[in-house]
Amino acid sequence: MNKEILKNWLIQVRRDFHKHPELSTKEFRTHNKICEYLDEMNITHRTSFNTGVIADIEGENKNITIALRGDIDALPILDIKDVEYASKNIGVCHACGHDVHTTVVLGVAKYFYDAKIKPPVNIRLLFQPAEETVGGAKSMISDGALKGVNAVYGLHVDETLDTGQIGIRYGAMYASSDILKIKIIGESCHGAYPNRGIDALLIASHVIVALQSIVSRNLDARESGVITIGIINGGTAGNIISNEIELEGTLRTLNPEVRAYMKKRIEEIVNTLPLAFGGKGEIIIEPDYTALINHDESVDIIKKSIIELFGEEYIYEKKLADMGVEDFAYFIENTSGAFFTLGTKNKKKNIITQAHNGNFDIDEDALLTGVMMQVLNIYNSI
Repeated sequence: MNKEILKNWLIQVRRDFHKHPELSTKEFRTHNKICEYLDEMNITHRTSFNTGVIADIEGENKNITIALRGDIDALPILDIKDVEYASKNIGVCHACGHDVHTTVVLGVAKYFYDAKIKPPVNIRLLFQPAEETVGGAKSMISDGALKGVNAVYGLHVDETLDTGQIGIRYGAMYASSDILKIKIIGESCHGAYPNRGIDALLIASHVIVALQSIVSRNLDARESGVITIGIINGGTAGNIISNEIELEGTLRTLNPEVRAYMKKRIEEIVNTLPLAFGGKGEIIIEPDYTALINHDESVDIIKKSIIELFGEEYIYEKKLADMGVEDFAYFIENTSGAFFTLGTKNKKKNIITQAHNGNFDIDEDALLTGVMMQVLNIYNSI
């Protein structure tokens, strides 16, 4: 297998995806292109969750199946790069590297196809839509994506690490999230006579401050939790006491026990604090993503692969978890596996822009690195 030929193929595939990005649940061309590549390699596949794809490659050992996941959706961001492969879809851009993730998974299939060898075990390729919005992972799992799977691996581009470096973390790597919807009910009156009403806006301000005290005074300082209120709606005029205020925010945690405790405290504050002012509080907490907690044995395999490919100095062990979310978490919630990051930064090539930016790009040397990592992860999982 000629790695230079594979690298050139990866670059071509990635640039095509980058040039034609599609938003969550609308990845129709992306779906069709993935199927075309799989057909060219005679790989059995089926559609899952509208635009997702599940494909299977038979291995020498049919009793073990290793799954690889690549998300396929793009972001509603204008691509402002001056490159030949800039987005042709105005206002849509692969600014988070999902074109890379998709290409790497296809690249693993291409590696074995070009080498004309069977992989050591069965490989399941998961091309997942809607990671940026509704989270396609749960729907694909419900559709049998993990049936018979022994372990699953995923990766994400990492613009903070140089090409060649691989980021790993044992335990919690990304946070869980919950959506907070709070309503504070008071009684309106003339702003000149506030004693005649119940100021919902004043109550809401006290609720916001009290919510922040959960982190500072109720949570063990060695644990992690974030409460953010990002929306405040209410009021009709500057001289009228507000009778109803709506707040919306997010809760982020790394530990399921901390998550449950903080939700309980949030509910207690919203339900009881407004009573002291004569008002009323209501809250709905909508569960969003679960925390991404890597399995130690799978991280060990990734670590072994890095050392065999590049050397121990290319391991970047992340000291802190990310309070962002990643729906790969569902793939390893009840199945062994791990998530790692792929360094894509190259100062010499001026590839330094952060993700979720219209100038975002990657050092394309990282594509082959990602493929070889996943190939070795498969071999080391035996």
